[in-house]
Amino acid sequence: MSLQGNREEAWAVLRRAAWCGLICLSVGALVCGPEAAMGQVAAGTLKIEKVDPPNWWAEMPKPMLLVRGEGLDAARFSLSDPALRIEKVVPSENGHWAQLWLSASPREPETVTLRARMGTAKVEMPYTFAAKKAASDGFAGFSSRDVLYLIMTDRFADGDQHNDGPAARSAEGSAEAVAERAKPRGWHGGDLKGIEEHLDYLQQLGVTAVWTTPVYENDEASSYHGYGATNLYRVDGHYGSLDDLKALAAALHARGMKLVLDTVPNHVGPGNPWVKDEPAPDWFHGTAAHHVDGATNFQALINPHAPERDKVGTLDGWFANTLPDMNTESPAVAQYLRQNAVWWIEETGADALRIDTFPYVDRAFWHEFNGELKALYPRLTEVGEIFNADPVITSSFAGGVTRAGVDTELYTPFDFPTYFALREVFVKGAPMSKLADVLAEDALYPHPERLVPFLGNHDTTRFVTAAKSEESLRLALAYVLTTRGMAQIYSGDEIAMTGGDDPDNRHDFPGGFAGEADNAFVAAGRNAAQQKTFAWVAELGALRHRHDALGCGAEQVLASNEDWMVYLRDAGHAAEGACGTTGERMVVAIHRAAKEGVSEPTTLDVKLGLTWMQGCRLAAAEMQSGGATGLVTDDVLHLQASGDAVWIAPCQ
Repeated sequence: MSLQGNREEAWAVLRRAAWCGLICLSVGALVCGPEAAMGQVAAGTLKIEKVDPPNWWAEMPKPMLLVRGEGLDAARFSLSDPALRIEKVVPSENGHWAQLWLSASPREPETVTLRARMGTAKVEMPYTFAAKKAASDGFAGFSSRDVLYLIMTDRFADGDQHNDGPAARSAEGSAEAVAERAKPRGWHGGDLKGIEEHLDYLQQLGVTAVWTTPVYENDEASSYHGYGATNLYRVDGHYGSLDDLKALAAALHARGMKLVLDTVPNHVGPGNPWVKDEPAPDWFHGTAAHHVDGATNFQALINPHAPERDKVGTLDGWFANTLPDMNTESPAVAQYLRQNAVWWIEETGADALRIDTFPYVDRAFWHEFNGELKALYPRLTEVGEIFNADPVITSSFAGGVTRAGVDTELYTPFDFPTYFALREVFVKGAPMSKLADVLAEDALYPHPERLVPFLGNHDTTRFVTAAKSEESLRLALAYVLTTRGMAQIYSGDEIAMTGGDDPDNRHDFPGGFAGEADNAFVAAGRNAAQQKTFAWVAELGALRHRHDALGCGAEQVLASNEDWMVYLRDAGHAAEGACGTTGERMVVAIHRAAKEGVSEPTTLDVKLGLTWMQGCRLAAAEMQSGGATGLVTDDVLHLQASGDAVWIAPCQ
């Protein structure tokens, strides 16, 4: 800064001090709810409007408090507890922000007073360090035994009929709400209470874990999806309140189910106040006016010979050239985002995280982020989105893999290679052996048993629409629910919902909203196609939970060709400690008809010598479709099927 600039700044400080000397004022504030912005506390030109995080916990890592207000560049800060020193204060140049880096969190719960002084002016605000939740209050993590159900909250069910419409203030049947719901990218009214009201339905399917799209405030017209946060410490009013989220978590835990929260450290929404008023000059990679366009070059991220030029668009670019990219290399930004994840987990007792746009953030950040979560919540798990068909790329971001850089500490990636293989097989007609090809790459992962296979999500065309066949959908669901890893179902696929590209793949769930003629939440409200697929998923879910082999057993491919995929799930060969001591085995055979509608009998003989199935005595099949049968004689499995078929049987 120039000498003249220093003089002008000094005079500005003196003028503020003189003015404040005339109005010596001290104002307190009531403790606000933890999701709410702090009430304004002001004296003259000194003001505190908000503190992130809005509360913290005793016996937790020392926090960095991000204070928003006015006059903070000239303020001096202190805490009433002398044991909690402020080690560092970093104000923004315009005085709207100040980072307060504390020396510690208290050993015992307490409410302290945060003080700011500027000359003779003083403002005070209470700040609470609460008691941590007991380990039994959640934080359980998911495993391959679970079935994960993805819910786009706004499109599932409307439980609170008074937080609808564009501003979340209209009644469900109001003109404003009806008009908003008619917009493909509008706020349709689904909320957290709506999810809680339909947990019975989910349990009928065998679902044990619920993944909701982000609950952050998204104060923008078309951000119903939750991925454009405008306040990272508030539940969006369209979804309900923090209390509603806590109630959902409690209801899930009471049923032995789990809550998986969606977190988005890579970016925020274009309407976030930070975009026009950054807490620090390096809060984002670039600015709204001058930034790198987003790119997707995951290959460069794992290529030791690629120049930084080829990585910058992926790591620093604004996603879709719209979403402001957080500068996670900044210690302050990294601290803020780590704390934010901890805050949501501790407030709700969440069991796991789904992490959005995982490769778009530098690995060093993930090493610290996931490492801290692992230290605080040893059972908590995370699944990361690496949207790529290549297992070499996907596995490079799994925890324990360091060939592309520092360990990300990620519990598991989604199994996108299986997703792409299912689309190749059932949409494009690739051989069924394509599924076995993906499994053949499992050695790339330290823990392939942790992977999360799926056939679609909120970013993809509905599977039944792409495949143009409900039978193909059911075969794909059978594979997802019986292969290794934790199965994930996108809300609506269990009733064969149709839909093309975004937003057509995000239709309202039938029965979740007032005025609908059909209600797929109950058997009487489903049409024949919906009921057939629902019953299919429910049967597979029950079978999976009934047999350790399907929930956690290791997998061996016995045969695969153009139209058959045959494999054994074996609890006795499971990863150490993953599957108990039952040693249970289940054999699965999936057959795809050579031509749609053709039901001529097809046979396959599978030699069992030197396989895990050697010496097997088959028990009665527990799932049969398409006329499928299986028989073992002389260590040969004889299979027969007519058309599309699934056959699952215990192997004793």
